Amino acid sequence: MAAKSVALAERRLLDVKLGELPAWVGTCDLTPNGFIRGVRRGYDRYMNKYINVRRGGLGGVTMFVVGYITLSYIFSFDHVKHDRWRKYH
Repeated sequence: MAAKSVALAERRLLDVKLGELPAWVGTCDLTPNGFIRGVRRGYDRYMNKYINVRRGGLGGVTMFVVGYITLSYIFSFDHVKHDRWRKYH
């Protein structure tokens, strides 16, 4: 069975061949509204794959919590770094 022919603009990044990459980037909507639509599309894919499932596990929620903890640590790293070098005496 042959693969379906999909327009270049509708392909995912992993489905684009290296020679088609400049043309694919040219079809992307790089406006603020296009960026918001892309983030929304990614959020919807994540929700449909990990959260809105019949028999879900802890995988999707765990990924969200780990991401939140990682971002919180990155944002507070300067404070943690200064506490490490501070001398208390």
